[in-house]
Amino acid sequence: MKCLAICQTTILARNLHQALTSSLQLSFLVKDRSVARRLTALGISVRTDDPNKAASYRQLGIDATTCIVVEDDGRHSLRETLRTIRDSGAELIYVLSVGRSRSVQAIDWSSEFPGVTTIELSSLLKGSLLTELGRSLTRARVEEYRWHFASADRVLILLHNEPDPDAMASGLGLRNLLRRTKATAIIGAFQGVTRPENVRMANLLDIEVEPVTAESLTQFDRIATVDVQPHYFGGLIKHADLVVDHHPQRSGYTTTFKDIRPAYGSTSTILTEHLRAIDANISERTATAMLYAIKSDTLFFSRHTNQNDLEAFTFLYQLADATLVRKMEGLGITLERLDFVARAAGSGARRNQIYTAHLGDTPREDLVPYVADFLLQLEDVKWTVVSGTVGYDVVVSVRNLGYSGNAADFVKSCFSDVGNAGGHRAMAKAVVPIGRFRKKFGSLDDQKVARLLGALAADFLANASRGRQRRDDRSVTDRRARGEASLVQTHSDVSDRSPK
Repeated sequence: MKCLAICQTTILARNLHQALTSSLQLSFLVKDRSVARRLTALGISVRTDDPNKAASYRQLGIDATTCIVVEDDGRHSLRETLRTIRDSGAELIYVLSVGRSRSVQAIDWSSEFPGVTTIELSSLLKGSLLTELGRSLTRARVEEYRWHFASADRVLILLHNEPDPDAMASGLGLRNLLRRTKATAIIGAFQGVTRPENVRMANLLDIEVEPVTAESLTQFDRIATVDVQPHYFGGLIKHADLVVDHHPQRSGYTTTFKDIRPAYGSTSTILTEHLRAIDANISERTATAMLYAIKSDTLFFSRHTNQNDLEAFTFLYQLADATLVRKMEGLGITLERLDFVARAAGSGARRNQIYTAHLGDTPREDLVPYVADFLLQLEDVKWTVVSGTVGYDVVVSVRNLGYSGNAADFVKSCFSDVGNAGGHRAMAKAVVPIGRFRKKFGSLDDQKVARLLGALAADFLANASRGRQRRDDRSVTDRRARGEASLVQTHSDVSDRSPK
């Protein structure tokens, strides 16, 4: 695209040249000959002419497809310049305000040229500056913990039990960041990978998750946990050298360094920012794993995601193997999973857009959230609460559409007194020992548990709705009170000014 920049100052022309030349066919029009000479000395091609003369634009071949950027220093009227540009046939006209925000001079022309877009240079600089400052802070933090790990002979990068794509990809990302190999930085878990799609990912990307035990922890000089926090391991790890996680922060442990960001959709997003902050060389394998992890943990940006996840995905996409990502996504529905979906359909219950089910004995924990995710696709269902008996525990998975109550608050309110419970607004989990579940709730009959979960969810949402209504009522009352106080004050002010 052709772009003409009409500049009054050397510094803006120089910066536009640096920023846009690689992307646009950029030329400059400058009226001040001294400015033109300085730019020419810098190797920038400049045409010296009057921007208020139509001949200037005819000679430059301006048409409707040419992008015109006009500098507004806030001191000179642009009315004549903009009129001339418009009459020359240009339609893509931008005014770059470098003076006072929304300059006084802008009022002179804005009503006459409604199609002209105004851009505040201060806003552009603010965004870029904040991004760079954030990256600098991340870089300083990363360099600190890299130095801390540098002297260690053996490092353990510990994942949660049954590691998912985000955990495995984060393990690869951290090992890349620490510039270590399989021999010096082991990616490990107390319980290994068994879910079919996770096994497929591990095999395709050659990710080896080694088994660790409580006894083997002493063999490592440094321990880092990714996509999980040490409290998860039930007291086995009181202190970690580094914790990187996107789940809500928990207590019960100490750490030398940590980066916990619950607003992020995946831990891989956090580690992508770490890698970018130090300009690390990210291998195709690591980029592919982290790209797939972000897609997987956010359900391709349909739940719990933000701008940072989108930016990390965009950055990784150009480095990753898209064919491998599609191959990893190829394994979804299996006969085993369909069997458990059928169980949920047979024993489940729907109440007020809430679908609940108990799966009974379940061989693997991953089947419970899979069914909860699957059922959320049902028409007129906004919440799913699915439980199953896995070993000696009752596992409860909750999914919702993200705007009708908080899933994490629900599991905490119902199960935190008898087990572990937590998560995010749209997805959460509770794990309760069978004995404690029976003591609090009674029978584990499939249909009774389904009805129980439905009643718990309905009560929670009703209470949440009443709480919102009370807050709204208080807000209205407060606004009315402030309005009445303002009227009283206004009346008082008027009375004070009235002649006695």
